[in-house]
Amino acid sequence: MKIINGREVSNNIREDLQIKINELKEKGIVPGLSVIIVGENPASQSYVRSKDKACKKLGMKSEVHSLDKDVSESELLDLIEKLNNDDTIHGILVQLPLPQHIDEKKVIEKISIEKDVDGFHPINAGKLLVGEDTFIPCTPHGIIKLIESNDIDVEGKRVVVLGRSNIVGKPISLLLLQKNATVTICHSRTKNLKEITKEADILVAAIGKANFVKRDMVKKGATVIDVGINRVDGKLAGDVDFEDVKETVGHITPVPGGVGPMTITMLIYNTVKSAMKVKGGK
Repeated sequence: MKIINGREVSNNIREDLQIKINELKEKGIVPGLSVIIVGENPASQSYVRSKDKACKKLGMKSEVHSLDKDVSESELLDLIEKLNNDDTIHGILVQLPLPQHIDEKKVIEKISIEKDVDGFHPINAGKLLVGEDTFIPCTPHGIIKLIESNDIDVEGKRVVVLGRSNIVGKPISLLLLQKNATVTICHSRTKNLKEITKEADILVAAIGKANFVKRDMVKKGATVIDVGINRVDGKLAGDVDFEDVKETVGHITPVPGGVGPMTITMLIYNTVKSAMKVKGGK
């Protein structure tokens, strides 16, 4: 078994990004990321703090707009419009989930497609579907980088993705398909799940159920990518029962320290990509 070290891969990518950021600064462009958080969800707040810290460490412009949970939808949309028109901001991210009185779809569609560094806007999602250059959602992009950095062959391999979310399940399936994998998407209504996952050369678990994937669901020597972040007895646990599967797998991402560090790194990657499109930054 080889553990796929997300922190190591993430640090290597950040070193490359630092060079690009310094080059942009020499041209008078400071990559800028603006994060909007609504309400006081502790997990969201922690994540936003990590994003802010990572950006500032690399010398980027980073701003956080913390809005009250009772903020009106129109106020939020007005703020996004203001940021759309701010030339010093290259990436806009609205931390999800949002309070029930705010239409998530409307908010995502309000973000300029040139600043949609999460890659959630329907136009960017459509570009990903047809294989055009676009902002790739951060977690799926991070997974691809982990697979590539460990020289794991994808072409012609059987991949099973557990989960069909717009954030991870669907985009990672498309990205692996583009790399010539044969992809099966499973979800809560899938029948004979165990039989399907057992056939996977690469298994991506993104369903949000702690320790759901057991040894009897995994093919001998398979690569297992664990996207889950769950709290069990005050500790972080993935969607994969690491202790149970570790003797069966060929490669595996740990939780924490696997996919997690990659998500913020790829957010920075997308923001720098956006800044490089500014005149003079190419």
